[in-house]
Amino acid sequence: MIWPCTEAAAAAAEELLKGFEATPNPSIPFFQPLLNDSSSKFSFGFLRVNSTQLALAVLHVPSSEPLWLANPTTLSRWSDRTKVFFNGSLVISDPRTRMSWSTETQGDKLVLLNNSNLQIQKGLDNSNNVNVPTVLWQSFDFPTNTLVETQNFTSTMTLLSSNGLYSMRLGNDFIGLYAKFDSGSDQIYWKHKALQAKAQIIEGNGPIHVQVDPDGWLGMYQNGTTPVDIESFNSFQRSLDGLLMVRLEPDGNLKAYYWSGSSWVLDYVAIRETCDLPSPCGSYGLCTPGSGCSCLDNSTELSSGECSSSGPYSNDMCSDPKTQKNDIKVLRRGGVEVPFKEWMRYETTPSLEECENACGNNCSCYGAVYNNASGFCYILDYPIQTLLGTGDDSKVGYFKIKEGANKKKINSGLGVGVGLLGGAVLCLIGAVGFGSYKIWKNKKRVNRMLEEETGGVMSGPYKDLGSASFRSIEMCSRGHR
Repeated sequence: MIWPCTEAAAAAAEELLKGFEATPNPSIPFFQPLLNDSSSKFSFGFLRVNSTQLALAVLHVPSSEPLWLANPTTLSRWSDRTKVFFNGSLVISDPRTRMSWSTETQGDKLVLLNNSNLQIQKGLDNSNNVNVPTVLWQSFDFPTNTLVETQNFTSTMTLLSSNGLYSMRLGNDFIGLYAKFDSGSDQIYWKHKALQAKAQIIEGNGPIHVQVDPDGWLGMYQNGTTPVDIESFNSFQRSLDGLLMVRLEPDGNLKAYYWSGSSWVLDYVAIRETCDLPSPCGSYGLCTPGSGCSCLDNSTELSSGECSSSGPYSNDMCSDPKTQKNDIKVLRRGGVEVPFKEWMRYETTPSLEECENACGNNCSCYGAVYNNASGFCYILDYPIQTLLGTGDDSKVGYFKIKEGANKKKINSGLGVGVGLLGGAVLCLIGAVGFGSYKIWKNKKRVNRMLEEETGGVMSGPYKDLGSASFRSIEMCSRGHR
């Protein structure tokens, strides 16, 4: 089902001037438009969340798909006391929760362009004999989890999955996907390096940036219009009339979709194998290609849908020296391998025992995996996630578990088939289980779950993307093909 917000959007303004003010309408079930682009394909307004909350959002009107959120980490109430106004700055204020967000600008008007970019403009720039408005602020500079065609993504930006677990950032010559596993540092799990076939990256000539091209590819650039790399989609060099977008999904995958006129069609998948995802089976899970998910601990049955975890993660994975209490248990498992090992830290040790000792004596080490053939000892300095199952018993894992660990559910229905989704109506929802896919069974258009945090005035959409934790609508109710 697609919510019928198109008719309501038709009545929205095409620019907002100083003095504009609006409050949520209690009779609106999903989206209350405030501002349209001139084509009426995009709309900016109040997005209702969990019936009682709201987020400022830009929607793709034909599909009702949110493309951008102004305040993803802190929600206001859907209440007549919540106000959004434009006084040169775009501001949303909720006096009850004392939440306020502002662009902190001194502009003349707020407009929504035909590419979904929300801008605050001021006057006219007469330099170089070009009479165009000066752009003080734009939503394209603050992406959430989605990039649309022609939108520049620079080295100062971060794309963040809706559950806050995964991010995309740019390096000197690569695109990187990172996981935040509650260890205080991010772990890279996918890296695409520029091939530099048509143009070279020259050191000292500035950082790279990427852009989604309407012809079906993700281009990487340094200076000029010649890309230093092209990551092609299925629709490469095909003529498409619908919108093309790239999204970082709740399972950590990077995907591209285009709008066919009636549904979003999957156009690109960065990580094609389920077991190559950062944590497809959850904490202390085991992903075996061709077999799916199981648990590292053989005593935990997959039929229970749970694997043991260390509960509230601790940065101290050692016994308490004061009480002499040994609350650390050790789990050993053969036939396992670390995921994305080309990006993992390792040491070379002559034996499995020395590898285990290197982790056992390190209070910030959660586990280690030893390869008897190479002598590589991979150190896991983040809470244990999903390991890879292999048929090679010379690869042995050593894992610490805090005593009294609770249980953590994994989605046993995930299986191995996360690739191109065929013909099914799916809704990808950011879930606590590190991005499991769930089939949409609710009659409502959305089941967005965004975590509420209270705080003071934030400058821009989100000041610290790295600490954000939010969930949003993920390709709901439109059928991927």
